[in-house]
Amino acid sequence: MGRQYDVVVIGSGPGGYIAAIRAAQLGLKTACVEKDKSLGGTCLNVGCIPSKALLTSTEYYEWIQKESAKHGVNVAQSTIDFDKMMARKTEVVNGLTGGVASLFKMHKIDRIEGKARFSSQNLLQVGDQVVEGEHFIVATGSESIPLPFLPFDEKFVVSSTGALALPKIPKRLLIVGAGVIGVEIASIYRRLGSEVVLVEMLDRICPTMDGAISKSLQTILKKQGLEFHLQTKVTAGKEVQNGVVLTVEENQNRFELSGDHVLVAVGRRPYTADLGLKEIGVILDKKGFVQINSQFQTSLPHIYAIGDVIEGPMLAHKASEEGVAAAEIIAGHHPAINYLTIPNVIYTHPEVAAVGMTEGEAREAGLDLLLGTCSLRALGRARCMGETDGLVKIIGEKHSGRLIGMHIIAPHAAELIGEGVLALTNKMTVEDLANAPHAHPALGEGIKEAALNALGRQLAF
Repeated sequence: MGRQYDVVVIGSGPGGYIAAIRAAQLGLKTACVEKDKSLGGTCLNVGCIPSKALLTSTEYYEWIQKESAKHGVNVAQSTIDFDKMMARKTEVVNGLTGGVASLFKMHKIDRIEGKARFSSQNLLQVGDQVVEGEHFIVATGSESIPLPFLPFDEKFVVSSTGALALPKIPKRLLIVGAGVIGVEIASIYRRLGSEVVLVEMLDRICPTMDGAISKSLQTILKKQGLEFHLQTKVTAGKEVQNGVVLTVEENQNRFELSGDHVLVAVGRRPYTADLGLKEIGVILDKKGFVQINSQFQTSLPHIYAIGDVIEGPMLAHKASEEGVAAAEIIAGHHPAINYLTIPNVIYTHPEVAAVGMTEGEAREAGLDLLLGTCSLRALGRARCMGETDGLVKIIGEKHSGRLIGMHIIAPHAAELIGEGVLALTNKMTVEDLANAPHAHPALGEGIKEAALNALGRQLAF
């Protein structure tokens, strides 16, 4: 028999490694199985972290190119060293993945490298090793969905993984899908000088966002130079010499788009194939998602599932919260996650951040609403920064006065949305936000002003 553990976590992404650390903190003998040589999963290695590193680098470059002179900062010449930019990205990734490895050592978590497959309900086969567990947490994440007629080769037809590791800046980049991944990677290469064309089947970009926010973001990104084809379907595609050609249909017109590469960002699917889950009795739905109860237990109660392999938004921080909860449940605790308080962020410039309900969701629920907005143009800090494109939108429930949603387009929106998360967590009212003092001048004043606007008391112009 192989090594025995109280908890075996499969996958070392933000859900898996956090689950393993929390289980170890609770005194459980823990192992984490990871098929790749590096810990951290998609997020740290080929997703969240490398994309944000490149977004930051390119944002600085664009500021120098287009904005610095307005501030009296004259730069004689600025050029891109793309190889050095990519090397810095790799350095950031390695620092964080190395940090996860150090945390595993600190908490005495056994790291087992190899692809896992259940051979029975309590045994995992990992290469030539057998790993026995009393409890398992499946945290294997997700993978990009290809177009059926244009499979990934990560050279010309790329997923987000390939798009973040291109050998040179493309002259023209095609992107299928104008969701979060699509617009973030579009922003990176547009800033570097690429012509970027996005094709989206739906009638707006980032469709999970509040309608007003989505519309405003599209206007901003178009002004920055991105080209959008909405309500447009890709019907065919082929690789040609040194590039790709897509056939698309838009308003009953069929035409071709060509580019050096095409990024396919139409969604992600759970990575649950070849784990042996069905064979041991774990129920999956038609899309491959693991079916769980409110305690993250699968149809086999000692096997838990979290993160992208279960239904819900595919967010790293959601997976981490679920990882903590699953570990605590195994240890006999009774945690609870309020999914309404989990924020969502798009790291364009300006950033977009949201928490709680959209206006559309609230109206579909039949709620009577308090709505308030504040344009960044009303904020002294935004004017000082030269960042007046954006807004804050507050959604409250009129009867109780409680905040039920906050949506922001602004620089540093990822940080600003924390106020909304705390307000929702603590069941605060719109009036609580309106009455709370905010520093001046600061972007956070937009939250106060939007709350005041919802109450008919806005003070800024």
